[in-house]
Amino acid sequence: MDPALVLVADDEPFILRSLAFVLKKEGFRVETAGDGVEALEKIRASRPRVVFLDIMMPRMNGYEVCSQVKADPRLRDIHVVFLTAKGQQIDKVRGLIQGADDYITKPFSPRAILQKVREVASTSRQPLYPHRSG
Repeated sequence: MDPALVLVADDEPFILRSLAFVLKKEGFRVETAGDGVEALEKIRASRPRVVFLDIMMPRMNGYEVCSQVKADPRLRDIHVVFLTAKGQQIDKVRGLIQGADDYITKPFSPRAILQKVREVASTSRQPLYPHRSG
């Protein structure tokens, strides 16, 4: 079985590189996007199991990306997690209204990201982990 695909969408290159490194090290396939339009294109083309989505991105913000993903019957089962510096309660509520499944505030630990992917794995019908022989 192929490892699950995780998309990380953020306009900060350091965040893209560091999350991609951590997730790949754990055996996941990872794609990255530097803006909202690129994120939506990759989501439609690749249908990742989990998307970590920044809110404040160029060309299309994360709220708009999430709203379009959750409105599409082919994509709405994708687990969307906002990963953002916008930590006010109103921002979290707006993200959940747009259809996000969860919300993690920056700064974050890579461990928190891995925990979130593991949580999705435990509730998903499709395993997120690659097959590892012991």
